[in-house]
Amino acid sequence: MKLLEEKILAEGIAESDSILKVDSFINHQIDPALMKQLGEEIAAHFTGKGITRVATIESSGIAPALMTAAALGVPLVILKKQPSKILNQDLYQTVVTSYTKGVSYELTVSSHFMNENDHVLIVDDFLANGEAATGAIRLIRKSHATIAGMAVLIEKTFQPGREKLTEQGIDVFALARIAKLEPGMIQFVEENICQN
Repeated sequence: MKLLEEKILAEGIAESDSILKVDSFINHQIDPALMKQLGEEIAAHFTGKGITRVATIESSGIAPALMTAAALGVPLVILKKQPSKILNQDLYQTVVTSYTKGVSYELTVSSHFMNENDHVLIVDDFLANGEAATGAIRLIRKSHATIAGMAVLIEKTFQPGREKLTEQGIDVFALARIAKLEPGMIQFVEENICQN
């Protein structure tokens, strides 16, 4: 999506060959108008797929997932990284190891918000190694729901996330696909090298 690519070039910061900071419009400060457009684009791609819920892992995926859910007219379910003191019964849980942060956490969803009647679209900010996405898929399958697909704002195509998901039969849709990062340089798939 050209709009997102232009925003990444204007405000994103390639800190290394694997780290892209987009905290001025996605992760820390959120551009609501942009998120609305991104959510509508994701929803348009998955329209007619029978989606009953959108799911995301807290917290950076919440904004695009909420806008996608609004565009589809379905609820958003937030997969929690830590069970709360009041949300502790009738839970589905799985352990996820974050490649980026080097920690493991327990991903949780209540059986009250996801079940065998659901067809779920997962939305997140990034797809890199695919560990979080694989954990979300595992958790949703524990609830006996089916997976409609995985949508991400930014995919790092030089990391194995897409391959891990497509091997499981998951439809992966990315709005911006990055082929290469270097400090001060962002290269998109099938695009010319662009300096930032």
